[in-house]
Amino acid sequence: MKIGIILGTRPEIIKMSPIIRYCEKLSIPFFILHTGQHYSYEMDSLFFKQLMLPNPTFNLNIGSGSHAVQTAKILIGVEEIISREHPSIVLVQGDTNTVLGGALAAVKLHIPIGHIEAGLRSNDRTMPEEINRIVTDHLSNYLFTPTICAQNNLISEGIQKDKIFSVGNTIVDSVNYNLSIANSQYSQMNIYSLSPKQYVLVTLHRAENVDSVSRLKKIFQGLTSIINDYNYPVILPVHPRTKRMIEQEKISFGNILLINPVGYLEFLNLEFNAKIILTDSGGVQEEACILGVPCVTIRENTERPETIEVGSNILAGTEPDSIIRCFCAMLEKKYEWSNPYGDGKAGERIVECLKTKLL
Repeated sequence: MKIGIILGTRPEIIKMSPIIRYCEKLSIPFFILHTGQHYSYEMDSLFFKQLMLPNPTFNLNIGSGSHAVQTAKILIGVEEIISREHPSIVLVQGDTNTVLGGALAAVKLHIPIGHIEAGLRSNDRTMPEEINRIVTDHLSNYLFTPTICAQNNLISEGIQKDKIFSVGNTIVDSVNYNLSIANSQYSQMNIYSLSPKQYVLVTLHRAENVDSVSRLKKIFQGLTSIINDYNYPVILPVHPRTKRMIEQEKISFGNILLINPVGYLEFLNLEFNAKIILTDSGGVQEEACILGVPCVTIRENTERPETIEVGSNILAGTEPDSIIRCFCAMLEKKYEWSNPYGDGKAGERIVECLKTKLL
């Protein structure tokens, strides 16, 4: 058995890391194919270094581009490499163009596909990620779901039950493995003059939010009100996409503390110590839930409904008044919810399943 692990963004690096470690532990042959969808040091190489992962065996250096251009380049590059390497299975994770391109290349070459974090649905097909999820799920031979809700989504779409494996979410594995390291060696409190549980952490990167000048301005208006009305510092590690829009359109961000992207361990420390997190990221919704930090999601929908159901998260949309109202609702929220994403052994379960099926 040889496993082809295809990834291209920082969330994929984080969520694939438990699988990579378990393959190493069992001496299972694998290779890492990095598409280069995220391509800066802070968004990419630093993560391999901090998580003590082997460097990618192959890097396509795709970079940015439209959805069509980026997916096409990934499809061409992945096809060439897996044609030569002949993996027993290709693993993809999540909902990016890397996932779609990798799955399309594999299915055309009749190579089995394992989709990690299968079955997530926002039920909003205007989101490119939703299209990527749906197509990849229906191409995959092994669908590794993080929750019962995700499993039920697949069954309702007619996917065979014997292709579905409920394993939990590998993000729990990563948080459990890295949290003590993050808090002991990568504390950000002194660097940014922050006090634990006395600041608000924000992330923004989704196209529907940051590519719209009017929407981004409204979000910043809501964040500025939090600073003025509640006297909480707001810290925002700026995604390159968001930074370009701010600079290009000269968008005012007031007293919001904008910082450069940070490594995974620094960010995990910022999450753990935050009073509350505001985000449009799916992965951050999960991490906030796992860490016991209340979350406000700056979107109209979410493919992580479990976080809403357990009470760790609330949907705010992008209107300033709604952001403030939801912030107030979650501000005094106590950590009384249970983690819906499993026990931190998802990576092990995935690899053991593949051993059983493919050896």
